[in-house]
Amino acid sequence: MLIGSVSHSLLTLIAGGTASLILAAGSACAASRAQADLVEFEKMTWVEVKAALAAGKTTALIYTGGVEQRGPQNANGGHNLIAHAVVEAIARKLGNAIYLPVLPYTPNDAESIPGTIGITNELLAAMLERIAEQAALNGFRNVILMGDHGGGQPQVYEEVAKKLDGNLSGGARVFYCDQVYRPANDAFDRYLTRHGYPLGLHGYLFDTSEMMYLDKDNTWVRRDLVSSAVGDPVVGHTAGDGKAQFGPHSPQNGILGDARRSTAELGKRAFDMKVDYAVRQIRSLLPGLSGEGAGLPSGNSTAATSSSPASEF
Repeated sequence: MLIGSVSHSLLTLIAGGTASLILAAGSACAASRAQADLVEFEKMTWVEVKAALAAGKTTALIYTGGVEQRGPQNANGGHNLIAHAVVEAIARKLGNAIYLPVLPYTPNDAESIPGTIGITNELLAAMLERIAEQAALNGFRNVILMGDHGGGQPQVYEEVAKKLDGNLSGGARVFYCDQVYRPANDAFDRYLTRHGYPLGLHGYLFDTSEMMYLDKDNTWVRRDLVSSAVGDPVVGHTAGDGKAQFGPHSPQNGILGDARRSTAELGKRAFDMKVDYAVRQIRSLLPGLSGEGAGLPSGNSTAATSSSPASEF
């Protein structure tokens, strides 16, 4: 009976040890996969950044947001909410990029309606230069500049890209991705026009819908105010040539246009369009960027000027 008990105990120990090894191996694989999926620089350790660079994630995405009033229904930091989500989606779709902390301030001026905090073009240029230089020193071989707010676009971004391209540590390339902002926004506005939605310029259906889509914890959009979120009307054939009409009974609520028909579904369409436009442009700028992060062949521009992608959702 003693021999049988000992044998049983040994088998139990062996089985338990094997199970522990399997669990440990599974945990290690899961941890490895989790680390491989990291694309947010500020949530990575230096060891993880070094490993990601060695694995070919040598493109740094620098995205700017902004803080400004966006009507009574939207939080002032909407540009930052959108910028963070868009740049993360771009990084994941590219597969070989890491995004740096979103810059929360862009060129703007405080106004009579509280909510706006802006910086100057000179400050933005200095910040973009410094961050790009630091990215190159960290080992990134390509730096992409992008923004969610119109302040400084395209002049500041283009000038910084041209100034720094090829002149950073290790000869890192610097590019300005303009498609994610004006071209993508214009394409979505054309979609709205085709489907009978009113024109707008600020705090309107476009802004509000995108924030509604991203507002997972209901802290960024005051949904009970969306049904009354209408401001000064915008007239024109398209949003691109639209002009706000201010009358004696102007609500002066920060909305230029009409946000009352905003939906999360429209917001997803706008969000996906931004990501799609950006990814296509970046891939066209860096055609060899797949395993080891090859840079753009010499002679190509630091900012794409080609037409928008054919699909407009």
